[in-house]
Amino acid sequence: MELFRIVRKSVVVEQSKEEGERMMERIEKAGRICYKSEGNNATDFIRKIIARGHLAVIEHGLISAHYVCSRGMSHELVRHRLASYCQESTRYCNYSKDQFGRQIAIIQPYWWEEADTETKRIFIENCEQSAYAYFELLDRGYPPQAARDVLPQALKTEIYVSANPREWRTILNLRCAKAAHPEIRALMLDTLEQLYVLMPCVFEDQYHEFIEKG
Repeated sequence: MELFRIVRKSVVVEQSKEEGERMMERIEKAGRICYKSEGNNATDFIRKIIARGHLAVIEHGLISAHYVCSRGMSHELVRHRLASYCQESTRYCNYSKDQFGRQIAIIQPYWWEEADTETKRIFIENCEQSAYAYFELLDRGYPPQAARDVLPQALKTEIYVSANPREWRTILNLRCAKAAHPEIRALMLDTLEQLYVLMPCVFEDQYHEFIEKG
C-alpha cells in the first residue's frame, strides 16, 4: 500500500448567489443609515461607497470559504488576522486510521506539471520518507502530535475561513498580486472568481484588475 497520495488544491465559497444578494441588501441598509439616503438599488449604492473608500460599510456581511491546500499555504493564509479559521488538526487527526486509508495526503506542487522526471523523483522520495517516518513513530506508540514533526510542508490540510467582504478585499489585494506565492495566488484568483459571482459590485474592480487584466 502506498504511504501517501497526491491531491490537488481547491476552494469552494460556501454562500449561494441568493445569500450574496441578501448580504448586499443588508450592506445597503447599514450604509444608508450613515447618509440618511433612500433608494432601492443596492448594487449602485455599494459601488459608490467603495469608490468613496467608505469600506467600513461592507463589513456588514460574512463570507466563508473552504480550502484544500498545503500546510505551507495555510501558514500564509492565517496571517490575515481579521478572519476566523477552523483547520484540520495534525495533533488529533491520526492518518494511520481507516478513515484516512493509512495514508498522508500531499498537495501537488504548483511546479509539478513543468518539472522533469528527476525533480519529481526527488519530491516523491521525500514524501515517502516523511510518510514512513510518521507511521513508524505512530507504530512505536508516539501520539499524532509528536509524529507530525516529520510531516512535510506539502501536507494537505483543510481550512475553513470566514471574513467580512472588506477583509476579503484586503486578502485578495495581497494574495492575487504577482509577487504572491504561486500556490496561494492561484487559490485566491479562484476565490476571487467565486466572490465576483456572489457579490459582483463588491469585487468587480478586483476582478477586472486581477482576472481580466491578469
